[in-house]
Amino acid sequence: MSAPPALCVPLRDGYVLRSATPDDAPALAATVRSNRAHLAPWEPVRTAEYFTDDAQRARLVDRAAADAAGRSITALVVGADGAVAGSLNVNDVVAGAYRNGHLGYWLAADHTGRGLMTRAVDAVCAYARDALGLHQVQAATLLHNEASQAVLRRAGFSRIGLARDYLFIAGRWQDHLLFQRILSEAPPPS
Repeated sequence: MSAPPALCVPLRDGYVLRSATPDDAPALAATVRSNRAHLAPWEPVRTAEYFTDDAQRARLVDRAAADAAGRSITALVVGADGAVAGSLNVNDVVAGAYRNGHLGYWLAADHTGRGLMTRAVDAVCAYARDALGLHQVQAATLLHNEASQAVLRRAGFSRIGLARDYLFIAGRWQDHLLFQRILSEAPPPS
């Protein structure tokens, strides 16, 4: 299988959703550093190393290899000034009869409330369908993350259930609401 094409979709007001590359490491590291407190309640506990340019570059190198193999999608929301405003990932891509992936995303504090993430989620779902042939994408949110749940509902996801102790977030196992979006009814390739 050849590598999927690069993702690049205009969102609004000069923002674009595009495939991440290792060269994005300094801008990504700057955003995660400046949003450390904002993101902490929604993510695993991060070591100090995670916030460095080198750690982000190593992570993006690994992600680029997985993306090229069609096992994941790693994308950034980037402003007209080149600053990273957010990130989206489709992980755990499975082919065959399942044709599924798991969506994760975040947006920097000063970029929320503009509809950017709803548009970005919609765009990454279209890319997952068209470039990877996925049937569905799943997502999980903490029970109290109403903003993220609203993004998913606006982007066409439906709630599928409650998962107890689903992910280790902010230093403890936490319950999550699970959502899915059906992308295509086409049968998988034979």
